[in-house]
Amino acid sequence: MEWRVQAGFLGYPEAVAAMEARVAAIADGLAPELVWLVEHPALYTAGTSADPVDLIAPQRFDVFETGRGGQYTYHGPGQRVAYVMLDLKQRGPDVRRFVAALEAWLIATLGAFNVVGERREDRVGVWVRRPERPAPPGQVAEDKIAAIGIRVRRWVTFHGVSLNVDPDLDHFSGIVPCGVTAHGVTSLVDLGLPLSMPDVDLALRAEFERLFGPTTTVAG
Repeated sequence: MEWRVQAGFLGYPEAVAAMEARVAAIADGLAPELVWLVEHPALYTAGTSADPVDLIAPQRFDVFETGRGGQYTYHGPGQRVAYVMLDLKQRGPDVRRFVAALEAWLIATLGAFNVVGERREDRVGVWVRRPERPAPPGQVAEDKIAAIGIRVRRWVTFHGVSLNVDPDLDHFSGIVPCGVTAHGVTSLVDLGLPLSMPDVDLALRAEFERLFGPTTTVAG
């Protein structure tokens, strides 16, 4: 399994085209599995369940329709996107288990920085509690720190996860992120952790290997 960190910013159409080609090669037994870490310029993506009313500012950034599951998401500088291309025929053809493993990966990565990430039964992604903020009686304010959106073709996964390290959180205001209006969005830096992208990448890789197996570095 290869681990690649892309240098610079990568355009979204280029990323999708590369994933499509790699997924086909993996399915045909011509290429190894790949985890590809990228950073995109500011943009919005619309998943297969996206509701047009959730695109609040359609002229703000480029908007790309994509085949992954989920609704509208933002990608941009300061956010680590990890595209995960694994062969579930070899690992067990269970998509729910794979999504749960991605959630566990993100939660463990956050735990490496003493951040408590949590999953929710009624919404995909990873959430952190914000008890310092006002909330309705009997509730605790929560913010989303990581998103998950995948697609599976011939039992090979692609698309993946995004983790907010230090993006401009105002950029999320142009959409209803993942269709959720009752909660906000946060990042590691917003939580008071001045981490760099390489810091986060090291934790992502360590926790990924613990859950999914060893990786080999390839050039970005």
